[in-house]
Amino acid sequence: MALIDRFLAAQIRHGQLSVTYADGKTRSFGTPDPRFRDVAIRFTDAATPGRIVRHPSLGAAEAFMDGRLVIDRGDIRDLVTLLKGNNPWEAGGAEKPALPIRLAGQVIHRVDRINMQRRSKRNVAHHYDLSDRLYDLFLDADRQYSCAYFTDPDNILERAQADKKAHIAAKLLLRPGMKVLDIGCGWGGMALFLHQKTGAEVLGVTLSEEQLKVARRRAQEAGVADKVRFELIDYRDVTGQFDRIVSVGMFEHVGPPHYGQFFRKCRDLLADDGVMLLHTIGRMGGPGVTDTFTTKYIFPGGYNPALSEIVRGYEGTRLFPTDVEVLRVHYAMTIDHWYDRTVAARDQIVALYDQRFFNMWTFYLAGAAAAFRSGGMCNYQIQLSKSRLTVPLTRDYIEADERRLRGA
Repeated sequence: MALIDRFLAAQIRHGQLSVTYADGKTRSFGTPDPRFRDVAIRFTDAATPGRIVRHPSLGAAEAFMDGRLVIDRGDIRDLVTLLKGNNPWEAGGAEKPALPIRLAGQVIHRVDRINMQRRSKRNVAHHYDLSDRLYDLFLDADRQYSCAYFTDPDNILERAQADKKAHIAAKLLLRPGMKVLDIGCGWGGMALFLHQKTGAEVLGVTLSEEQLKVARRRAQEAGVADKVRFELIDYRDVTGQFDRIVSVGMFEHVGPPHYGQFFRKCRDLLADDGVMLLHTIGRMGGPGVTDTFTTKYIFPGGYNPALSEIVRGYEGTRLFPTDVEVLRVHYAMTIDHWYDRTVAARDQIVALYDQRFFNMWTFYLAGAAAAFRSGGMCNYQIQLSKSRLTVPLTRDYIEADERRLRGA
């Protein structure tokens, strides 16, 4: 109790957290603040507080998943927001586990991010081959499982995801008949959008068998299976030449040791006047380590790169960096919608899996939203061109094409 009391007293200054221990004693930390909801938690055993002090993120996650940390007032999003919001990235805040655990985690992280081809498919299946029904319950109808683009903070999720696709399409400078490669095509929404709005022919590649089934079915139902094709193939094995390459939400699974290989492959696949657009989660500071909860339960082998790591990846390829955009809180706003939909579908998700899975999923979403709202995560959109003259000299074309694509 003494250790976690000191830990929480140091962590929480704004907002109020009430903690009831297994012996019935209650302590309060912080002071009421309108920016944060008051939260009350309860530990059901004496060992859990120590586990959380030694490894805050994983310890708290597993305690919440197993019912050893019970939230009596508020919910897991309120708790995570309170903790993260008191220690924002820009103020130097970060949760760090005990030194031996940090050192072990760094070793595991270096091994995990060597994302060899034989491991890539297994890592992808761990997350993306979950039940179709789960994704239907919390994503938009197009199953866009990446950061939306809020041209208006009050937009609904479906509008923001459509605007994201238009924003990306505008940066691709597409014309009818162009050949496009979509690396990590998900359930096919981006590929189908690009063809529908611009007439481009698209090849989408994925390592998820479940995503492939859905993407192919959607192309068949839309009557465009001859123009929008999907294949179960690693990007490293793709052949041919493409006018444009787009990759949304896939680069997080490549791994830093393979960044150079990724960009060299993209250059080889691009036509001489080719353009590519990379949309990825990134970190606003320097290179880091993926937290243990995420690698253990959510994205094994996943890593969100620093901008410097991405730049080092394409340096030496003679690709021209023609545009870099940083999306800061757009993903926090996106995940807020996913979280609300997940909570609304609690009974269905528990029926699909169990209460422990539901707790894990809400912890994941709550933590991810906080990482983009208060932590050091953002999204990068990086446009690269094979020629210095293909992309217009000013950015005006993006807004003009975007407006046209939204209305098309």
